[in-house]
Amino acid sequence: MSVLHFGKAGWLTVLLDEAVSSHARAPAPEAPEGFPSPGRAQARAYLQRTLRASGLLYGTPAESALAEGAEAPSPDAMAGQLFQAVVRTLARMALDVARLVGAPPVTGREPLLVLFAVLAGELELARDIDARLATGQPVSKRLAGKVESALDKRAPSLAGDPVYGLVLHNGAQYADAQLFCRQAIDLFSRGRLQPIMARRRIAFAAKQKALLVDVLTALACVDRQPALPARRAILRQVEGLRLPHAMESELKAAVRQSFERKRGVRDVVRQVRGVDVRHFLLEQTLLAALVDGRRTRRERFFIDELADALRVPKEELRRLELEMAEFYARHRSLVDVFTVSDAAGAMGEDLMAGMQETLEKNFHRLMQEARETGDLAVLLTKMARRQKLTPDERQRMRAQLIDVAKAIPALAIFAAPGGILLLAALAKVLPFSLLPSAFQDGPSEEDEELGPEREAS
Repeated sequence: MSVLHFGKAGWLTVLLDEAVSSHARAPAPEAPEGFPSPGRAQARAYLQRTLRASGLLYGTPAESALAEGAEAPSPDAMAGQLFQAVVRTLARMALDVARLVGAPPVTGREPLLVLFAVLAGELELARDIDARLATGQPVSKRLAGKVESALDKRAPSLAGDPVYGLVLHNGAQYADAQLFCRQAIDLFSRGRLQPIMARRRIAFAAKQKALLVDVLTALACVDRQPALPARRAILRQVEGLRLPHAMESELKAAVRQSFERKRGVRDVVRQVRGVDVRHFLLEQTLLAALVDGRRTRRERFFIDELADALRVPKEELRRLELEMAEFYARHRSLVDVFTVSDAAGAMGEDLMAGMQETLEKNFHRLMQEARETGDLAVLLTKMARRQKLTPDERQRMRAQLIDVAKAIPALAIFAAPGGILLLAALAKVLPFSLLPSAFQDGPSEEDEELGPEREAS
């Protein structure tokens, strides 16, 4: 398999030629159970099964997983590898579909170029290539280059899911994979491109993405209204989806409405009809809730309410939750690469607000546990006064923080590696001291002026 360099002219031609060559030597795809005869029904059953098995249901093909023990590449390199895995997987699935519908053997890259042109939204380009195929004319390098350029613009990048934004990459990739594979069934079963049907599939994929943004924005607003950086990031993501102008404008209006006031879940999904779309929205919402690293009571209620609004039974919801958790456990590095950047080490405003709210709610319990847990309060005092802790003291502090976390699960983050640094950072911004009063240096002039009013607050 060649090492491809994205952005360098000719990478798509090399990839598709390799896909066609290797597929010609591969055994025929196994016919889905209950569909013994070749045709569109068999291909659709294959699509439903393989999108899940390949990982494209989650936007992350299985072949893109890191080998056990392998060193993780940089985020940009990871994004390029993931894009390469997506294109290879889609090409292989399209060639499988050609066999399943009983089409003549695919001997060149040209039909795949038609499909990738549709995926990129370049219908005129797809029609041009398809017309040349129908008349036996060769497809020039110039046309192949146009498809390649269109795909380059759609390549996943970290800018798509900024630190403050929504977890959109996986859902967008899945919507595109559905579009591509359904288009492959149509192309290979009919033998020609049907532009009207292709346009409808493109519109359906755009609607899926818009619905996902709407639902994930509602989820992001469950606990608190997003801060300004988050709002800007989400609106940039909407623009990055390249939706039709009218749909983009309508979606931005809905997103801004969610920013200003909480919208009912049923209002957000009132236009959802198909079973596949219901499962798509619920699965991607579950994945987003996993990726953000926390599941609050309000998030839990939102997901239950969403499942009810989408008419998904509780038993099915629990099954999907387990399935998404298993996927995330296997592919965490690939999912997180689209939500984390080098700048994420600095805690964002939303994260800080969430931690502050948790601490405020559990402040008195935390103080009580600190007093009763060995010398934790003394160690916290030393740290707050910027006195260096010995390795033994750091180990004791972490062990005692774990004991506190057992009593107050919402504070378990402080027992994690790096939790001590987190406490130090929070101490600079919280409106109260983390230390019991007996260990404080004494009231400041401001505290004395406020007196009982401050304590009451």
